Amino acid sequence: MQFDSLNIIEPILKAVKEEGYTIPTPIQAESIPIILQGTDLLGCAQTGTGKTAAFAIPILQLLSANKAFDRKRKIRSLIVTPTRELAIQIGESFNAYGRHTGLTNTVIFGGVNQNPQTASLLRGVDIVIATPGRLLDLLNQGFLNLRDVEILVLDEADRMLDMGFIHDVKKIIALLPKKKQSLFFSATMPPEIVKLASTILHNPSKVSVTPVSSTVDIIKQFVYFVDKGNKNALLIDILKDQAIKTALVFTRTKHGADKVVKILLKHNISAEAIHGNKAQNARQRALSNFKAQTTRILVATDIAARGIDVDDLEYVINFEMSNIAETYVHRIGRTGRAGAKGTALSFCDAEEKDYLRDIEKLISKRIPVIDKHPYPLIDHNPVKAPKQQGRGNTGHPGPKPTTSSNTRRWAGR
Repeated sequence: MQFDSLNIIEPILKAVKEEGYTIPTPIQAESIPIILQGTDLLGCAQTGTGKTAAFAIPILQLLSANKAFDRKRKIRSLIVTPTRELAIQIGESFNAYGRHTGLTNTVIFGGVNQNPQTASLLRGVDIVIATPGRLLDLLNQGFLNLRDVEILVLDEADRMLDMGFIHDVKKIIALLPKKKQSLFFSATMPPEIVKLASTILHNPSKVSVTPVSSTVDIIKQFVYFVDKGNKNALLIDILKDQAIKTALVFTRTKHGADKVVKILLKHNISAEAIHGNKAQNARQRALSNFKAQTTRILVATDIAARGIDVDDLEYVINFEMSNIAETYVHRIGRTGRAGAKGTALSFCDAEEKDYLRDIEKLISKRIPVIDKHPYPLIDHNPVKAPKQQGRGNTGHPGPKPTTSSNTRRWAGR
């Protein structure tokens, strides 16, 4: 199937082709026709599946079919998303796919001066992409209203729940017209999310593509058992491989991200951190430098990393194991996008073994172990020793697979 067969209008189809896309991803092929029919949609899709285009393209088409000719534009579509990075990325997608439609959009989020955002709203826009906090703030100040919204999108709903935005989202929904088309996307569907979706959607069609428990097959995954105190040294050792042109490194905390950057810079490895304590302009600069490969390593926390979309990012390194199994899937989904190559390396210390077991249970596979490295885990037992001891040798020498019999055994799992 190609985009030509989805009944997309010429101005949008032209823009899509200019972006270099000809074949829709599964979620795009399934969602676009449903949305064009005006039906509510419940979409379960993880990061890297092409979800943004799946709703941006049909929204642009529906709004183009009934353009408002009022002197002052009204907000006709609202996209609510959890992080500023994701909001900016969605705004860029609407700009790209809608460049020939004449439709306008603005992105509003906190952490920056509100004046440019309010000025854009006062001029009038068709589409608003917003994070919940700043949206409610500007609504309370009277800079916008939502009474004319025709299409609502709640994107990354599970992440909004994790970040404590659920009450803000409910307040926003209460300000919207009852008659509207609603599109609801979430990578996971815990009971709270299912309950929220049932209050928003009316007879929705359901689309589920690449469930969160199934990591992208093309991504090569490996784990290193290493003492906590040796993780910095192991990271430096791995980055001696110049084949790793860029890598996205994950830590669980903001302080941890800054510490890793400090160590890397000390070893003349260009690195920047991106997390919630960074000013918005600093975060955008770090991301731009990483995309341009002037910064080799970007160190991120999980929340800040949502919305990072970098073409041809081949390596993700979990400096610290995620304590939430689903988050591991989102982390490694930053690589191997759109069919590109991807490698995910995880550093697991003794106290993180439970996290590893949870991840392997979720993805229904054992992650191959790289144990031939200079900093092997000495004490496999954390303070509270688990019954199951550390796993055996695999003979894997590093990120690049070898042909040893043990490595083949792991690869065949």
